[in-house]
Amino acid sequence: MKQRRIVGDILIALTVAFMTYLSVIMVYRINTVVLSSNAAMMFAAELIICVFFLLFALDIRFGLLTKMKSRIGKAIGWIVRIFVIFIVAVVLFLTVKICAGCFINTAAPAENVIVLGNALENGKPTQDLLLRLDTAAKYLEENPGSVAILTGGNPDESGLTEAAVMHDILLSRGIAEDRMILEDKADTTVTNFKNTAMLIGTDEPVVIVTSNYHMDRAVQTAENAGFSNILRLPAPSSVITFGPNMMAEVVAELGGLLIKQ
Repeated sequence: MKQRRIVGDILIALTVAFMTYLSVIMVYRINTVVLSSNAAMMFAAELIICVFFLLFALDIRFGLLTKMKSRIGKAIGWIVRIFVIFIVAVVLFLTVKICAGCFINTAAPAENVIVLGNALENGKPTQDLLLRLDTAAKYLEENPGSVAILTGGNPDESGLTEAAVMHDILLSRGIAEDRMILEDKADTTVTNFKNTAMLIGTDEPVVIVTSNYHMDRAVQTAENAGFSNILRLPAPSSVITFGPNMMAEVVAELGGLLIKQ
């Protein structure tokens, strides 16, 4: 029992700490990104997952879900406990799966490189978007025959899109104008690849550049859009926002399990 209480206390502390950290990052994001309503909905979904982990921790610490004295109460408690454990297990499985995808790099010379955008913050690129562009620029320098498809819409108040921002940054880093194609209409990962599929062939090898935490879902989405020869080039990501971004990917993959895109 003592070990159970210690484990419960540790899990409660970790969950509360993560929820606090998540709240700080997401409130800032809601107040700065173009897609503030999407960020707010994502925050709500992430908090729901955190609540399941908190219930799990409280149940370990106090046996919270099976304290009812009546048989019916205990039966309901056990049903809730099993459901909570199931949700926690699925989230942990998806987290491990996404983390594993962070380290898979299969990049090789290819004619087309798809660089995925990231919502602008107050009209400026996020640290993760800059890291994606660093990765793309290095690849393009090493493969002078490659062309970059810069995909991302979501214009800010000035009309500036993610694709336009990426274009200007790569141009300033010496990537020639004729080596960049702008796809500035997409507003999600799904439309990133649907729109790009109308610009280039889907059977030829294509390199995907996106943040490491986003790569697993990006590849799945590209396959759904018809791309059959995908090479992965994950970019490093900001340590500060990695936790919320990972949680967002878990939420997105959970949604994909429930609703086929």
